[in-house]
Amino acid sequence: MRSRAPERGLAGRLPLLGLLAAAFVSRAGNAITMIAVPLYVFSDTGSALATGVAGVFATVPVVIGGALGGALIDRVGYRVSSIVADLASGVTVLALPILAATGALHFGVLLLLVFLSGLLDTPGDTAKTVMLPELATRAGTPLARAAGAQSAVQRSASMVGAAVAGVLIGVLGAPGALYVNAATFAVSALLIAVFIPRMARPVASGADVPAAGDTGYWRGFAEGLRWLWSNPLLRGIVLLVMVTNAIDTAGLTVLFPVYAAERLGSATALGFMVSCFAGGALLGAVLFAAVGHRASGRGLFVLFFVLAGVPPYLAMAFEVPLPVLLAVLAFSGLAAGGINPMMSTALFGLIPEPMRARVFGAMSAGVSAAMPIGAFLGGASIAAFGLGPTLLGAAIVYAVATLTPLFGRSWRGLGKAGRPASGAGDAEGELGTALDTEPGVSVGK
Repeated sequence: MRSRAPERGLAGRLPLLGLLAAAFVSRAGNAITMIAVPLYVFSDTGSALATGVAGVFATVPVVIGGALGGALIDRVGYRVSSIVADLASGVTVLALPILAATGALHFGVLLLLVFLSGLLDTPGDTAKTVMLPELATRAGTPLARAAGAQSAVQRSASMVGAAVAGVLIGVLGAPGALYVNAATFAVSALLIAVFIPRMARPVASGADVPAAGDTGYWRGFAEGLRWLWSNPLLRGIVLLVMVTNAIDTAGLTVLFPVYAAERLGSATALGFMVSCFAGGALLGAVLFAAVGHRASGRGLFVLFFVLAGVPPYLAMAFEVPLPVLLAVLAFSGLAAGGINPMMSTALFGLIPEPMRARVFGAMSAGVSAAMPIGAFLGGASIAAFGLGPTLLGAAIVYAVATLTPLFGRSWRGLGKAGRPASGAGDAEGELGTALDTEPGVSVGK
């Protein structure tokens, strides 16, 4: 499937706007789930351990669904996969409050439904992501600008969803909030069905890049992994983001809360810390959507990534005053806001269209795999060395990891990668050129 020529007027922009609206609604629903389910488990069981187990069952399927769902999306089609995943996720979420009302929501059943919801939701997010280049072309919108808009939508949806969840839980209780969450999945599926035109299944343009439907499922799955690992730039991106995601997860789940409790003596301060970073990231994504299509460079990518991760941990390690820490977090969030759209723009140019869902799914699984390890190591490090040394160590590791793209021939591909690839021959030609030229756009947080 090759991208169509841009369409004039509102008709050309409606599919892209519909996709962004669906992404907003479904991501806001996910934020409600992330808040309502732990609160329900803790209020029902009174056990922090049970709440943690439910969290594991909510995060592990992200890895499994990302890895296994990509090949299925490439076979079935992006639009259909997104609709089916939203509806299936909505059904599993809806079952939670219904069973709770009837007294049949035993802990094991809850874990199963939470697991299934996460397993189905991840392929739906992947399907929405890989539709973006085609719809941006229809709308005549630069891909970097569309990717920035998508990142801004996702970040704002998470903030809005979290705020709405707090209100809903206060008024309706956690089970009542899940009814609203189930409705968001139905709305997302409806938006995709109404506004996104039918898309032909991606077809291969070369023998080296077969379409998913031309091979068996497991062979297609293996081809996605092989394509990812055999490409030095993609492999480097996955390894880099694995490391930084592990540190960020440790920060969000362990280091930030412990710092707020021990050094600031205030749980409210933790909310301000997270909000400042999230607000800065949203503004950064909006700014990148406006001007990011003019930006390029390996240096810009490294600058964004270093500023996004290193200053917060250094500021906490040296115990700067709270107003200064909040300003640092907002500034780091501003830098972080441009990373995901930079990464998306580069990846769309590197990955042939018939393989996008498979490779994106494998990448999603890869960069998520280290997140539980990061949370564990963060807690273990504080227990062994103390909070201050752990924060300083996190800053050093983050700096070393994010400076690696300045070295090595493969990272030069970040610049030329921004042109969407439509088939095997095109992709390999672009990639070969990219690796031999000076740098450009890239990567994510």
